[in-house]
This record gives sequence, C-alpha cells and structure tokens, in this order.
Amino acid sequence: MPATKKKVVRKQKARDLGVDVPEPERGCKDPNCPFHGTLSVRGQMIEGTVRSTGMDRSVVVEREYMHYLPKYERYEKRRSRYSAHAPECLGISAGRQVTIMECRPLSKTVSYVVVAVR
Repeated sequence: MPATKKKVVRKQKARDLGVDVPEPERGCKDPNCPFHGTLSVRGQMIEGTVRSTGMDRSVVVEREYMHYLPKYERYEKRRSRYSAHAPECLGISAGRQVTIMECRPLSKTVSYVVVAVR
C-alpha cells in the first residue's frame, strides 16, 4: 500500500521593512507588496483615512491637517488626498485608518503603498 503524502501549507514569510509596523497575517502573491513582493519603501510615513476603494488594487487616502494663516492669526482645516497601492494581504476597506509610505512610482498617480491598517 503506497504511503499518502500530506500537503504541507507554509505561511509565507514577510520581509522586514525597517519601520515599526505589524506584519500582515495573510500572505499574497502581489509583486508590489512591500511585505511579500519586491517593492521597497522609503521617505515619509503618512496616516490617514481610506476614502475610496474603487480602483483596482489601489485606494484613495485622505489626510486632514491644520494650516496657519498669519494675516488672520487663525488656523484653517485642509486636506490632502493620496493614491496608494493596496496589497491584498492587508484587507483594506473604506473608512479604515491606514499608514502609507512613499515608494517608487507604480503608475501616473500612485507613488505610495499602504503598510499598516489600524
């Protein structure tokens, strides 16, 4: 009687990004994933809220900040929107708080990648 082989399922090892963000629990086959692919991250870290997930593997992240107006000696609320690549392993949905980091340009508007979901 031949021996049956067990299928061994291995968890994909995540790369260390060099920044203090938790590793995702799931794995993915995305080549532009900073954890499981070859995309390197650098530059600034930005925290914001996901406003749209309508693009294919990309999200729109919005960040609000206060800007000082010297003429009126007051602050005004401003917002910036960033297009960011969303790896499958993070499971991102609209309304979630995320951290994005700068990377090489992935398309005309995408130069950031999501590295953490809070």
